Amino acid sequence: MKTQVIDFDQWEMVIGLEIHVRLDTMSKLFSGMKSSYGASPNSQVSFLDAGLPGTLPVINQKALEYAIRFGLSVDAQIPKTTVFARKNYFYPDLPKGYQISQMDDPIVGKGFVEIETEHGKKTVEITRAHLEEDAGKSIHDKYDQHSAIDLNRAGTPLIEVVSEPQMSNAKEAVAYMREIYTRVTHLGICDGNLQEGSFRCDANVSVRPKGQVELGTRAEIKNLNSFRFIEKAINHEAKRQVKIIESGGSVTQETRLYDAEKNETRSMRSKENANDYRYFPDPDQLPIRISEDMIEVQKAHLPEFPAEKIQRYISQLKIKADDAQIIANDIQMAKFFELSDQNSKATADLNAKFLLGEFSALLNVQNTDLSNSLIDALSYAALLDTIADGTVSRKAAKAVLEGMWKHGHSAAQVIESKGLGQISDSSALTALITQVIDDNPSQVVDYRNGNEKMFNYFIGQIMKQTKGQANPVQTKQILEDKLKNE
Repeated sequence: MKTQVIDFDQWEMVIGLEIHVRLDTMSKLFSGMKSSYGASPNSQVSFLDAGLPGTLPVINQKALEYAIRFGLSVDAQIPKTTVFARKNYFYPDLPKGYQISQMDDPIVGKGFVEIETEHGKKTVEITRAHLEEDAGKSIHDKYDQHSAIDLNRAGTPLIEVVSEPQMSNAKEAVAYMREIYTRVTHLGICDGNLQEGSFRCDANVSVRPKGQVELGTRAEIKNLNSFRFIEKAINHEAKRQVKIIESGGSVTQETRLYDAEKNETRSMRSKENANDYRYFPDPDQLPIRISEDMIEVQKAHLPEFPAEKIQRYISQLKIKADDAQIIANDIQMAKFFELSDQNSKATADLNAKFLLGEFSALLNVQNTDLSNSLIDALSYAALLDTIADGTVSRKAAKAVLEGMWKHGHSAAQVIESKGLGQISDSSALTALITQVIDDNPSQVVDYRNGNEKMFNYFIGQIMKQTKGQANPVQTKQILEDKLKNE
């Protein structure tokens, strides 16, 4: 049988993302029940969440504020009035038989963000961002003959950020998703925990011949919560659609799931249109007016975003552009870096290098991150000071860091207990270096005859005798002076 040869270069993707951002509020969107991850199944369910008749929703003010804050961060239009609607569908994890969401009058209108692509900056327009409650969770692998329902998640507040279909490859989609992720985590409205589903997306993917204006039939890939998986899922889905079309078939508009183990998408259900949900304004919710005062209050909460941080780190703190970018894009690392920089006499460049080097390596070994670090920014700043003032070398500081983590001691306590302090006494170093020179007369002659490699030999001998604790800067200066002037 002849193998089908497909020229994918003749096709282009069209991608739009619907990103679901779980808002980091204490309670749910319309009930006062707690909204926290990891609680026992069905232990955080109010009468409203369970769909009991007679219960009435009350809007979470904080969720409204967070949505407005997001809209301002993407230069979006904030309407004077926003309306909640009922989105009707029937799943076991949706007890009311409808989801309270928004349709015609969302809280965030058109906006945009810029992303970096291989061809430079690109603007991706945001169609809307609306508030809605999450559904519960169906669990199909707990029992052999039954599915389980956990309603803890039902009613938790989300904003769904809908982009225009303006991304033309999977890498652009990842860049856009990362930009939205950066925004919501820096705004402080989402914890950004991908594993817990706090940030996930649905990808609408279609293909068309290059040069064609008309859009192809799209498929929606549901519930992607990994930057790596979204790229793989989109690439696989695009290839699947091209193969179907070039084989003479047609793509079906449907919802699909991505199987990461098999690296493939599979059909879940036919894709519903908006009219299938029978949207109508929720009769239990009055339209909400958004005042200018509400908007101004949220403007005051807008933070310094990574692009601005990067420029400040480079121009004011004099750290390398690559280091600035890594630190600025990680909200936890940026906070840790800035607090330690404010409380340390060390240069910001040393701080950045040690944080991205030795400290990050330790966190990797411990399989954790800065949010769960056993060493806080102030203790870390004290360690940086010991490097800056010559108490320890940077190499020894790594051992000090490990000791601080293991025993919970301060940098000074670890240095003293392990005897890791540098020898910085000039008279002691001078006496030691003089003795090393006297003990190696032939090497002295070689050096003075032009063999500059002998200098490192002397450094090695000094470090060997001091077990690496001789202050390297002072040692080099004293040694040069002794070899050249005596």
